[in-house]
Amino acid sequence: MNSRQRRGVILLILSVLCALGAFAGVLAVIDDVQSKVGPEVTAYRVKSQVKPYTALDAGQFEKIRMPKRWLSDNAVTDLGQIHGKIAVTTLRKGSLLQTDMIVDQPALQPGQQEVAIMIDAATGVAGKITPGSRVNVYATFQGKKQTDPDQSKIIVTDARVLDVGQITALDPDHAKDQQPTEAVPITFALSTLDAQRITYAESFAQRVRLALVAPGSETSVPDKDRTYELATDK
Repeated sequence: MNSRQRRGVILLILSVLCALGAFAGVLAVIDDVQSKVGPEVTAYRVKSQVKPYTALDAGQFEKIRMPKRWLSDNAVTDLGQIHGKIAVTTLRKGSLLQTDMIVDQPALQPGQQEVAIMIDAATGVAGKITPGSRVNVYATFQGKKQTDPDQSKIIVTDARVLDVGQITALDPDHAKDQQPTEAVPITFALSTLDAQRITYAESFAQRVRLALVAPGSETSVPDKDRTYELATDK
């Protein structure tokens, strides 16, 4: 073997060694990426915007795969988790579905219906009323005639609160004359008659307030005590 052939063999060996080194480097990079990313798991993404309090179904979400280490602990990985649930807030398109975005659908008793009204955030709720609370609903009405006295009435007793929404700023045009500037949507489970009473009060009363009822306390109020006038207070 002459010197030219020896150089060729050496170059060939060096080329093979370089190729092996490059291949080993690629494998090392792949292994490093896999070690950082880890195994993939199933998650679900919102396909289109879902409004609050909307009942959920599988068609509203799309299945995706993503690294387990990047998935939050409260991410929904099984669509069976949305059975009987509603959105507690707006679910925006592309958002990853998580358990804190959904709640159980409120259970209504036979003859009951869900009714939501806006309540003064400061005096009506004050952060004390939560889903499951029992409340009495008070409304104040101006006298029909100038000579008629103003009245405060208990219009609904022992109303069950299903949900307390987010504080909402009211339109300035509706927040004048000492009217509330912020309100909270409160959802109740009510009979048909109580639902009519509470919606009437929201529409025509000067102010609607909630009084939290202590657990286990008597909630019925005699008819004679349901209406209050300052002039008759002794």
